[in-house]
Amino acid sequence: MNKHNFFATAPLGLELLLADELHGLGAEDVKDARAGVYFSADIATAYRVCLWSRLANRVLLKLASFPAATPEELYGEASEIDWAVLMRPDSTLAVDFASSRSRITHTQYGAQKVKDAIVDQFRDLCGIRPSVRLDRPDIRVNVYLDKDVASVALDISGESLHKRGYRLEGGIAPLKENLAAAVLLRAGWPQIAKDGGELVDPMCGSGTLLIEAAWMAADIAPGLLRDFFGFQGWKNHRADIWESLLEEAKSRREAGLKNLPPITGYDLDRRAVHAAWDNIERAGLRGLIHVENEEAVSARPGQRGGYTQAPLYPPLEKGTRTDFKPDGLLVVNPPYGERLGEAEELAGLYSGLGEVLRTHFQGWKASVLTGNPELAFKLGIRARKFYKLYNGAIECKLFNFDIEPERFFTPHEDETGLSEEARKSRQLMRSALALAKKGEAGAGAEMFANRLRKNVKNLGKWARQNEVSCYRLYDADLPEYAVAVDLYQGGQTFLQVQEYQAPAIIDPAKAEHRLVEALSVIPEVLDIPQAQIFLKIRQRQRGTEQYEKQAEQGRFHQVDEGACRFWVNFEDYLDTGLFLDHRPTRLMIQRLALDKHFLNLFAYTGTASVHAALGGAKSTTSVDLSHTYLDWARRNLELNGIKGYHHELIQADCLAWLDAQVGKGNNAFDLIFVDPPTFSNSKRMSGAFDVQRDHVEIIRKAARLLAPDGLLIFSTNFRKFRLDLDALQDWLVEDISARTIPKDFERNPRIHYCWTIRNRAIGL
Repeated sequence: MNKHNFFATAPLGLELLLADELHGLGAEDVKDARAGVYFSADIATAYRVCLWSRLANRVLLKLASFPAATPEELYGEASEIDWAVLMRPDSTLAVDFASSRSRITHTQYGAQKVKDAIVDQFRDLCGIRPSVRLDRPDIRVNVYLDKDVASVALDISGESLHKRGYRLEGGIAPLKENLAAAVLLRAGWPQIAKDGGELVDPMCGSGTLLIEAAWMAADIAPGLLRDFFGFQGWKNHRADIWESLLEEAKSRREAGLKNLPPITGYDLDRRAVHAAWDNIERAGLRGLIHVENEEAVSARPGQRGGYTQAPLYPPLEKGTRTDFKPDGLLVVNPPYGERLGEAEELAGLYSGLGEVLRTHFQGWKASVLTGNPELAFKLGIRARKFYKLYNGAIECKLFNFDIEPERFFTPHEDETGLSEEARKSRQLMRSALALAKKGEAGAGAEMFANRLRKNVKNLGKWARQNEVSCYRLYDADLPEYAVAVDLYQGGQTFLQVQEYQAPAIIDPAKAEHRLVEALSVIPEVLDIPQAQIFLKIRQRQRGTEQYEKQAEQGRFHQVDEGACRFWVNFEDYLDTGLFLDHRPTRLMIQRLALDKHFLNLFAYTGTASVHAALGGAKSTTSVDLSHTYLDWARRNLELNGIKGYHHELIQADCLAWLDAQVGKGNNAFDLIFVDPPTFSNSKRMSGAFDVQRDHVEIIRKAARLLAPDGLLIFSTNFRKFRLDLDALQDWLVEDISARTIPKDFERNPRIHYCWTIRNRAIGL
């Protein structure tokens, strides 16, 4: 049977899980990408994916790819596809169109041009044209336009595969079915169920986790209840293959339901419980899942369980079932507390859940999905592992726990690994929240709030116009409020607030009060939950203090910079992993990198290497002494789909590495970026590094690795730095500092210095 190329879409964070699932379903050439997975398969396997995938949203059969910078090009190229092979003249049709970084930005207009190409082709062929039907068409065409290149595909799934057919009511904040399945897979539920373990959801809402767990344990195909898939309207649909797959799935369901382990849910909301029972009924699980109208702290292992569907709410008599294992999985998606003050109110809920786990569920596994990681620490149990997932646009963490006494801790014990500055930051944030609740911030705080609102309006407009997602919003604009406020955007919005050390003449108590005042108004002015605001006590730094750990939280967040995505960390280091003032320099590197071999010395988290790679560099080489930062750089590269031997990460002392390369006579780099620390005395270096003292040596050595027409970019954040031009007379040096200071740092033009360095013969 012929193979076809497909792309299965999925929510962010599920790509690797989906790739594994597709392997298991028989797909070939599986390759994960952002928000989906490429694969090849015959028609039978593609049908199987639609029927059995618990994680995918849609399955797209690739038809064509072509440049389409104008509507005319789009129409013309779409007309070249032989639509008569795919559909009949009397078929109904819908076109989904999405555009990114392209000149055609109006998605409805783009969809209209593709639709016109299809219907005009049929009108010319036979005088009959397909009609448009947005709801359940026979043929759904998917068009994605990226950088003026259109990818056209046939959506063989129809509506999104997360819609299983059992859920009509979702409750207040329902999980999508494929996200619930991902949570259960990451929690290890399939093996726990196979071993006879029990499952409990103490806040089950409308029952999505319960039903997905039951279907997973009973080997029930997630698409078995659906009455329509996109391929059923396809002209080449193989009904015989589909019927065979359905019969196989029905047999597996019948066998699987005989061995379903106990599954129990609790919820305090009576309406949610009614919705759960209705969904359970539609899912074909009546009498096999039990739901109680009780609060989460009532949850217990083995005392209630889906054993019969007796009257709705009264608990079954203890001991009704005796063949369950003494352990299992507790899985829960509790409230997140997204608005100001809510997180503090929910602290008791998480603390109570933690007490239940520690008291009654020892020996079990637990998985908690939350959009507020700070609340997860209220459980008082150290996580074994955590994963990033997205609940819609909300970035969440899934924490997996082993409920064992050695992993328990008491409140605030989680601060023992923090530096003194980090502990003080947390205390100040708590003080700010208390002040905000009292509403007692003074006139000075209102003045700060007004300046912040003004900056949001002006800088926000500039940022949107220039597609800038992460920028400095406030930089000690008012001397009384000496803080820097940096905004980071990705799946969520975060703020990092950095306090500058007050002059000695300022009363420390007064300076601290002003800081608390500023922190108290920021969440309301910017409409950002306090849990997404991070404070750094940023005193004047010496040497590598900016790189030293402040904490051991290990929480990373994804943010955007143009077409790039980066991991940042707001808690563990003084800096986040993304220097915002170097944004223009990184964008310049991206523009210059096409077909170049790029070297990134003192690579830190590899952000410049990502820009170079996405700019079309033939190769990137990133050198840094820190294993931690090189691993961070690797993760940044992988986040952007950059893999392979031509993107090299080298852990080495940059000076020693340069000596070795110069000794080999290498001059293979067309573009080199050197951004050294001000000072470093790492034990792994042969000696201390001082940028003022050593910059000539490192520039000369790096420049010797340049190709004849290559370019070296040297940058430093040392504010007292003076470039020794006399020692660099053999090279053509240009000061581009002013051009590399972005608008959001204009108040501080000495934030960094930057030069380009070329072979002097090139400038003649």
